[in-house]
Amino acid sequence: MKKIAFIGAGSMAESIISGIVQANVLENDDIIVTNKSNKERVERLEEKYLITSMQDKADVVRDADVVVLATKPYDLEAAVNSIKEHIKQDQLLVSVIAGISTDYIASLTGQDIPVIRAMPNTSASIGYSATAISAGAFAKEAHIVTAKELFDTIGTTIIVEEEDMHIVTGISGSGPAYIYYLVEAMEKAAIDSGLDQEIAKALITQTVRGAGEMLKQSGDSAEVLREKITSPAGTTQAGIEALKENDFDRIVRSCVESARDRSIELGKKNG
Repeated sequence: MKKIAFIGAGSMAESIISGIVQANVLENDDIIVTNKSNKERVERLEEKYLITSMQDKADVVRDADVVVLATKPYDLEAAVNSIKEHIKQDQLLVSVIAGISTDYIASLTGQDIPVIRAMPNTSASIGYSATAISAGAFAKEAHIVTAKELFDTIGTTIIVEEEDMHIVTGISGSGPAYIYYLVEAMEKAAIDSGLDQEIAKALITQTVRGAGEMLKQSGDSAEVLREKITSPAGTTQAGIEALKENDFDRIVRSCVESARDRSIELGKKNG
């Protein structure tokens, strides 16, 4: 991969661009970005990451090996229409748009073009994305390898069947927001109990980071790790019981399922 073009300049596109720049896998000026109309936004990205911004769609995609579709779902059709006459079959389309199938994206181009569907998350900006990818009908092994190499620069990449992408969206795509929401609640509880805000933030941040590393490095399941620190009649047990009494498991399940269902809905509404 020598050149990559981003159609769409929102937070996900920026997260991926930031990760690629930090990984130093491409020359900065070989990363090209455009969007529908917000010229100030793409110019800001150009200045911040020393990449290339353009408004002419033909110039954006002409020499790109990979074209990343990073628009809102309802903007996808217009975005593809604006570039499809410039797309060539030896290019790879990568979509990071929630809910939209590879078949639909290929149909919009009017070509039997390789499409990879990806669901990274915003932790891509610091190289810690959990990204799932799936291959469209015209994508070959080499295209999967290219996509995996791309997303490996910004975190961990897992290959899944496309039918699983809706639940992936509900788990890892939206997952960071759930964690942040939990942290918000913990910080508020700590502050309400009299702890200094900065102290609370530092302790909770390191707690979340440490728990993630334990899950990654220990080899134990989340259940086993939880049980190891939950002494009978102890403080952790009291906290866990409060979560159970308030139906924490049901709330989390509902959260994930709602995100999954919204992904399915977006797919039906937009192709």
